Amino acid sequence: MVARYGSAMAAPPTSTDATVAIETRALTKRFGGILALDGLTMGVPRGETFGFLGPNGAGKTTAVKLLLGLVPPSGGEARLLGRSIGDRETRRRVGYLPEHFRYQGWLSGREVLALHCELAGLPRASWAAEIDRALAIVGLDGRGDDRVAGYSKGMQQRLGVAVALLGRPELVFLDEPTSALDPVGRAEMREIIRDLRAGGTTVFLNSHLLTEVEQVCDRVAIVDRGRVVVIGTLDALLAEGPVRVRVSGLGETELAALAAFGSIEREDDGLVVRGLDRERVPALVAELVRLGGRIFAVEVHHQTLEDRFRELVERHP
Repeated sequence: MVARYGSAMAAPPTSTDATVAIETRALTKRFGGILALDGLTMGVPRGETFGFLGPNGAGKTTAVKLLLGLVPPSGGEARLLGRSIGDRETRRRVGYLPEHFRYQGWLSGREVLALHCELAGLPRASWAAEIDRALAIVGLDGRGDDRVAGYSKGMQQRLGVAVALLGRPELVFLDEPTSALDPVGRAEMREIIRDLRAGGTTVFLNSHLLTEVEQVCDRVAIVDRGRVVVIGTLDALLAEGPVRVRVSGLGETELAALAAFGSIEREDDGLVVRGLDRERVPALVAELVRLGGRIFAVEVHHQTLEDRFRELVERHP
């Protein structure tokens, strides 16, 4: 199912600590006269890998900062793991990889992780095992004693992910986790995300690399100008690709009768129908025949996430 958000806002799932990882209702943020986030309403079930997408300036980073309690909202409400945002105990159950970060070059990878173990309040007796586990997950085992100054950009990205995974968090925010990685590193990162999901961890993924999102996410939300334009599973979101029909014998009256199938546009040799679920294509064909149309071809365009993203953002007023 794809939910659309506009003047009539769809409600997110009912919040219970057992089922919902993230819930927002009309979450709003203003910076002076700038409306950065405009009534964000959505829900993310536990154990899901959720993609949060949008063009630059859409409000994605602002939303993450609000959810993490780094900045206060101007209006609305949100809950993480069943508790209000900013709750100190909940923060211990959440991991975060920011898009831009920098660690002191004179520290080793292990020392960076030890510092964050202390900041997270983890029992000192668990540090060594936690650090070894995190380094192994991100493929830096054997390099933990090296100084960060000698790490490549991709290795620093992996270290940032390792920091986010300390303490076995129930919910992890990853902001552009593959941006500095080569193709092999991106494939390994996808496996890390899949393993987190398999272990029951909820992953909230911000990324401009839509092909990466398409391979790992259960559902996605597309955000533009501070509002959710559409939210749903990838199968549902990509099931509404345009359908081109080469057909003759239809007048304006007949075209008007097709409005229930979606947005209808004339082409030289037929029609383009947008917003039509692929499962309804046979019903469209049957209706065209009933209206007296002569059909010569039906072409269903299978969209990529990038195609759909561009279509929705360009269409959104």
